[in-house]
Parts: sequence; structure tokens; C-alpha cells
Amino acid sequence: MRAQSVLLVNWRDTTNPEGGGSERYVEEVAKGLARLGWSVTVLCAAYPGSPREARRDDVRYLYRGSKVTVYLRGLLHTLLHRPDRVVDVQNGLPFFTRLVRRTGVVVLVHHVHQEQWQVVYPGWRGRVGWWLESWVAPRVYRDCRYVTVSSASQDELLRLGVDADRIDVVHNGTDPAPARQVPQAAVPTVVCVGRIVPHKQVEHAVDAIGAAREVLPDARLIVVGSGWWEDSLRGYVTERGLDDAVEFRGHVSEADKHAAYDEAWVLALPSLKEGWGLVVGEAAGHGVPTVAYRSAGGPTESVRDGLSGVLVNHPAEFSATITALLEDEARRRELSAGAVTASGAFTWTATVRSFDRLLTGQEAADSGQQNDRPASLTGR
Repeated sequence: MRAQSVLLVNWRDTTNPEGGGSERYVEEVAKGLARLGWSVTVLCAAYPGSPREARRDDVRYLYRGSKVTVYLRGLLHTLLHRPDRVVDVQNGLPFFTRLVRRTGVVVLVHHVHQEQWQVVYPGWRGRVGWWLESWVAPRVYRDCRYVTVSSASQDELLRLGVDADRIDVVHNGTDPAPARQVPQAAVPTVVCVGRIVPHKQVEHAVDAIGAAREVLPDARLIVVGSGWWEDSLRGYVTERGLDDAVEFRGHVSEADKHAAYDEAWVLALPSLKEGWGLVVGEAAGHGVPTVAYRSAGGPTESVRDGLSGVLVNHPAEFSATITALLEDEARRRELSAGAVTASGAFTWTATVRSFDRLLTGQEAADSGQQNDRPASLTGR
């Protein structure tokens, strides 16, 4: 018999100005499960101007606490409301819902944050965060199932001691690209889409456009997204003397985001780490190839190296590759065609079905547990 309710606890949602691809994944899963008959609630942090509660696509959204206190609010909601299933989204820190539930907890990890901790929180805070993520969390959730979005992220979880037979890889889907809204830009144009935070390394895209302008004086960069690092990034653009080459569009609507893809010749994805890279598939649907770092993890699967984009190893290669693609129309067309083909490989329908099977399969696992010991969720 199918569980009736599922709670997804996440630090933010896509309406949050700092929401990104991982939040999109959670919301696609949530609304897909609602269509399949689940009673779905998403609890996430409030932000200036957010409602206390909203309903979208038959999903109930609760906005509680700040980006710090949301973890306590999620834990209390789990304890007091007792949903049949809980998806505990671990973006560096989990909600520790396993402390108040014996069964029915699934941990969703997009990627491990080892590198980001010291970039975003240098010093003792970063060390404590990494200790909680790498040592405490795997022990608290030692009998729970994990879901992650790529084999690269699965390997990271294995290195933290999570058993292989408790990890399911459920890839991101890709929406079909909408009809073209604007023509491709007449001048060489690179787009960078995502939150503006240090570990997204948008400075590398700025450096790339600076290098490109040495041979293509009209080359420009469109930055789509917002974040607390934006003032520092703007300062870096000014310092490089590239104010006329970089356009900041901020946190935009879906339509405006896709319009930016329409304009672009190349997508720059200079992130230090990505679980998957949702923007890769979005851009690919528009025939826009991606340049990303091989070491970022997820892009080794979302980008088909040499077919739908190019994976590189260091910043100098990142800049050189972008310049080369902007100059080489024939190669860019080849990658564009490969990107369009690749964009149809993953669907949100498949993502949701995998989650549904996982959550439903846990009923048998839960029913077989003895009351005097913790549950081990092994049903697929």
C-alpha cells in the first residue's frame, strides 16, 4: 500500500533569490510525486518577501526560519507532523531528521561539499561544517537510503563510508527547450547561469571573456543569476577593465533565462563542484555547448566531452577553449548539434518514477523491521 504523505526538507526553493538547480530538482520531484497521488509538502527557509505558506502544482510549501534555523524547523516539523516518508536534502548539512524517526528517511545529496566549506567558510566554521558532513552525517544516517544525481557524486559518498547498496543514482531531467524568443547574438556571446557565490567561480568566466577579447574585441559575457558574492564579482569585473564586456541580468524569470540561452554561443560552467549541472541540459536544448571543469564531478556525465561540450582541467585551458570555440564556427556547430541530441537523454518523468519506486519500496523494508532496533531501509 502506497504511503500517503511525503515531506521534503530543503534549505530553500526556486522562488528564493539564491535558488538554483538543486532546488529545481527537488521541486520537479515534489510536483511529480503529487501527480502520482502523494500528499507532498516542501519545507524550506523563509526569505524577505516570502509567504508563510504557498501551494503550487498541488504541492504545499512551508517557509519557516532563516537559512540557519530552517534546520531546526524542519526537524521539529518532522517530529510533530509525522509524515509517512521524509526526503532529507543534504546541501552540505542535513536536517538530521533521522534523530526523530526510525524509518522512512531518504537522504538526497547532490554532491559532497568538501572543497566548498573552506572557500565559503574559511577557518573553524568550514572545518566544523565538513566534520558534520563527512563524519557525523554518515553515522546518523547509517541505515538510510541515499539518492544522488551522478556517478561522480556516488563515488564521493562511497568515500565517506556510505554503503554502495544504499545509494541510488537518479539523474536530473531536462525540459524541452521553448521556442526561440530572440535570435542568436550577432557578436561572440558567452552565458554563465547560476548563483553568484564564490565556489561557482564566475571570475573564471570573466577571465575567459577578457582573454577572448584580445582576438575578438566584441566578445561579451552575460551573467544570469544573483547571490551574496555579486558585489565582489562586480568589483572584479571593474578591476579587469571589463565593465563594457560583462552584463549582469540578475535573478530572472524562466522565460528571460531561456532568452539568454537563445543569445549565447557558448555556456561557461566554471563551478568548483557540481552534482550534475542542470544548466548544461537547459543550454543544450538551445544548441548551446558547455565548457566546464572535469574536476567538478557531475559535468563528466551531463557534458558529453567532445560531443556536446568540452571538459577542461585548469583555468588557462578554460579560457583558451572558450576563445577557440567562439572563433571556430564549424566546431561550434558540431557541438551544438551534439548538445541538442544529448538534451533529450534525461527526462523529469524518469526522475520522478525512480523516486516513486524508491519511496514506495521502502514500505516493505519498514514493515520488516523489528521494534527494538533502528531501521535499515534497503527496499528499492
